[in-house]
Amino acid sequence: MSQSSDSGLKRELGLFDSTMLVAGSMIGSGIFIVSADIARTVGCAGWLLAIWVITGLLTITAALSYGELAGMMPKAGGQYVYLREAYGPLAGFLYGWTLFLVIQTGTIAAVAVAFAKFTGVLLPWFSERHILWTTGRFHVSAAQLLAIGIIAALTMINLRGLRLGKIVQNLFTVTKIASLCGLSLLVFFALSRGPALAANFQTAWQASWLHRTDVAQSRESLAGFKLLSALGVAMVGSLFSATAWENITYTAAEVRRPERDIPLSLALGTALVMSLYLLANVTYLAALPLSDIQTAANDRVATAALSALFGAPGASLMAALIMVSTFGCNNGLILSGARVYYAMARDGLFFEKIGSLNSRSVPGAALILQAVWAGLLCLSGAYGDLLDYVIFATLVFYITTVAAVFVLRRKRPEAPRPYKAWGYPLVPILYILAAGAISVDLLIYKPAYTWPGVFIVLLGIPVYYLRRRTRP
Repeated sequence: MSQSSDSGLKRELGLFDSTMLVAGSMIGSGIFIVSADIARTVGCAGWLLAIWVITGLLTITAALSYGELAGMMPKAGGQYVYLREAYGPLAGFLYGWTLFLVIQTGTIAAVAVAFAKFTGVLLPWFSERHILWTTGRFHVSAAQLLAIGIIAALTMINLRGLRLGKIVQNLFTVTKIASLCGLSLLVFFALSRGPALAANFQTAWQASWLHRTDVAQSRESLAGFKLLSALGVAMVGSLFSATAWENITYTAAEVRRPERDIPLSLALGTALVMSLYLLANVTYLAALPLSDIQTAANDRVATAALSALFGAPGASLMAALIMVSTFGCNNGLILSGARVYYAMARDGLFFEKIGSLNSRSVPGAALILQAVWAGLLCLSGAYGDLLDYVIFATLVFYITTVAAVFVLRRKRPEAPRPYKAWGYPLVPILYILAAGAISVDLLIYKPAYTWPGVFIVLLGIPVYYLRRRTRP
């Protein structure tokens, strides 16, 4: 067992702060976009909503299992620590390696670029089409520079201490939850008596898969095994939009009452966000015919829904909401992710300097390194592909972490467990089986996305052993 210490970190996060970190880290730009692809894959309103309900149940189930591990081991690094304690240091390192290389930093880059893209709607100078510098095939746009600037600004805020970081998180999370709720209800009640909602539910369960290419499109009816396969593929977008709730576990050493507040914040935060996601999709169906959801320009379903009510100003209103959403989301990602690299360094599995705290009692070196790598990913433009590749790996890490509840109950039965996983053993088993089935489905039907992710994870094995050989 690791002997790393969390001494020096300040316990400044309460239950409200923790819940806002869960919710704020989850809600980025995905909910405003991914329903278009889901609608193309399942082809009807009933299964579109069912996808979000299933995703919500899976997310909340996993969060409840994580709650036991968080209460048992309230240490900086969270999920990294759980995997390390259950399966050994290599498993923990592979998670931390993938988190730093792609999952956390790639998400930070993607969310920052999303912020910049929607800023470009209001201020065209920041458009991706505004190229500032080109050499060969490499170019730098105003959007990329703004994305890097946002990452740098939020990193600077978090370098000044946890208190300032949590204030920003709480402010932007409350604002985006209130805005998302208010706009969804406004659009729904304004447009629910129109033809779209009734038409969408006349054929609510007639599933079909809309296949599109640059030159043509075709529709495939779905039933039986084909439908199950399509549901698994469709959940890529919804699952990605529902990730990052585990970020609160990374900051466990800074939560005042981690044994109580982390399990509670996981349950409250995930339930709140998944309810909002379901509300948003009902709103889309009230505002737009399913065919318009499937073919929304650049998949911006939320923008199309607001435009149906407000006309052209709707696009500007949605751009402003997404800017608020992505800014708050990135603050949570930046704040929490650095704690994992800090914990790894304390265990001797990352650069020694990363395991130090600055004068404000936060892992300053880890925050800076994270910002630098995320900024490089912004410039490379490769973050989108990398995130597609690791969706499968992220799901596998969720499965193995939920399975760690069983492993640690056997390995460490005497350990204090202030909170025990709800519905154990049945509910965690059901999660493992359902998520495992989705993983197999993705391996079969999305090999271009899954196998590269496996390679990225496995690439960490030689790095781990090289690090062990070179460690002083």
